[in-house]
Amino acid sequence: MNVRDEYTRSLWMDVSVADAPALSRTVGVDVVVIGSGIAGLSVAYELACHGRSVAVLDRGGIGSGMTARTTAHLATALDDGYGELVRVRGPDCARHYYQSVEAAIDRAEAIQRDEHIDCDFRRVDGYWVQAPETPASELDEELACCRKLGIPAENCAEPTVFHSGGLVRSLRFARQARLHPTRYLAGLAGALQRRGAQLYADTCVESIRQERGDMIVTTASGYEVHAADVVVATNSPVNVQVAIHTKQAPYRTYALAAKIPAGTLKDALYWDTLDPYHYVRLQPLSADEDLVIIGGEDHKSGEADDGAQRLAALERWARERLPALREVTHRWSGQVLEPSDFVGFIGRSPGEEHLFIVSGDSGQGITNGLVAGMLIADLVMTGASPWEEVYAPARKIQKNIGEFISENITPLKNFAEYLTASEIAGVEYLRPGEGRLVRSGLKKIAACRDRNGHLHLHSASCTHLGCVVHWNALEQCWDCPCHGSQFAPDGTALNGPAVSPLGDIDKPANLEAAE
Repeated sequence: MNVRDEYTRSLWMDVSVADAPALSRTVGVDVVVIGSGIAGLSVAYELACHGRSVAVLDRGGIGSGMTARTTAHLATALDDGYGELVRVRGPDCARHYYQSVEAAIDRAEAIQRDEHIDCDFRRVDGYWVQAPETPASELDEELACCRKLGIPAENCAEPTVFHSGGLVRSLRFARQARLHPTRYLAGLAGALQRRGAQLYADTCVESIRQERGDMIVTTASGYEVHAADVVVATNSPVNVQVAIHTKQAPYRTYALAAKIPAGTLKDALYWDTLDPYHYVRLQPLSADEDLVIIGGEDHKSGEADDGAQRLAALERWARERLPALREVTHRWSGQVLEPSDFVGFIGRSPGEEHLFIVSGDSGQGITNGLVAGMLIADLVMTGASPWEEVYAPARKIQKNIGEFISENITPLKNFAEYLTASEIAGVEYLRPGEGRLVRSGLKKIAACRDRNGHLHLHSASCTHLGCVVHWNALEQCWDCPCHGSQFAPDGTALNGPAVSPLGDIDKPANLEAAE
């Protein structure tokens, strides 16, 4: 278990996905997949079904990354709205996007049925609910757009969690779905192992290169995997420095699960028109009780350190609307990557023929991960996919330039932090669980004292592109606000795009004495 999971645990983390060893020898396969979340295991599964030999590598446990921190909505409704997608990329792109996510949910339904995966998959309605603070025209415009595109959506008025009593204007999207994500991953892992796929946990990838026609993946332990094709499905891609990261921005989102009497709330997906919005779904628990999962309170990664307050605000919001809500059983947060033009990046890594990436989930990571399974399998097997252009990682951001610029101001603001910080002597007063940025001469230092009281001093420069990291008190780790990397108190990289740990700093003699 990594340090984040000690302090924020989702209900999905109660399920172990698969036991797997660390890579301990050099191996050769047709395809190596880096990352074992919904995208990585979906790609591996589709390729294994086509008879390809596959190895899956993960720096942590199998299925222990951001998929275990999702709320697992499977939706054809677009996170940012089809009207926005049409404005930025046109109606053809919007239609193809809809076709891809519709096919993805159908594929999940087929896989869990064919592989006999007990993951609580169920088709449910989705409701986009008008918040009182927003105009009805927002729903009107989206409904008109969906009708023009041929996307099933309809007006409705039903009581929902978003208001206490009375009917509420909503758009209804039929045949959405929900599932238990780690049980689904466990089923995929089992199906992969039955097909001869190799799964390796605790195996950090350090480099990917092409040599004499082979793709070679080298791990931190010095072992290699040789393959014809490589798929990087690490939430934020670890193989590119700039090409993708300037076209998406990392955001943190918060969620909690609480018990509620069965039948209190209709089994459906819900989200409102606020920005950031709230989102709600049910997870069956027993004949008498359900778990209601509530998410929201998003902010840009590393730009706020008030996670506990945001979770408390979510609970207040929920209790105001659901008086029958019982005890909260789980609290957690996760990271989503918001693409500047609203659609994820799935396909060939820019400038590469045999290297593929999956990123830019935009809050719809489960659905996008399922799309990735089909899309990348098509590219590997036949060289083409009907959705290739929609998700092309090499595409340029052409019309939504304002958002592109605003998201890329973060690194510029961040580098200015090198000019300010308190003196390093102040770390003597850090209490367990606290972290702050300090300086020693010209060096910017990330200083924290873990919950056991041990002081850790490391370079404050993210090992991806050098942005200054910020302390995340809720998850007890360092966050990079530029591109979403996370680091444990001891400096270990927890989340990409960074692979290497934070740099070491010599501890001044006066602090050694204080310890």
